[in-house]
Amino acid sequence: MSDILRKGFLLGLGAAVSGKEKLENKLADLVERNELTKEQAKTVMDNFIEKGALKKEEWKEAQQERTQDIATDLGMATEQEVDALKARIAELESKLENN
Repeated sequence: MSDILRKGFLLGLGAAVSGKEKLENKLADLVERNELTKEQAKTVMDNFIEKGALKKEEWKEAQQERTQDIATDLGMATEQEVDALKARIAELESKLENN
């Protein structure tokens, strides 16, 4: 399953890099033809990068939720459950040592 997620991520990353390069080229062309100023082109590029960062964060959160759902479906213990078990084991070991 993680290989599929990794491939999906790499595919998305490749598309983003390709999209950024195409946008840079298009903006440079528009600046060259005086249809945009350099400042306007920079603003467009900054907005593109900002939206990409937001999408990356959304994707990360969605992946974390999916991973948690899969772990729950598989019956894996949560960190809190493991910590509770460790505490219980330590308590029982302490009782055995005192007897």
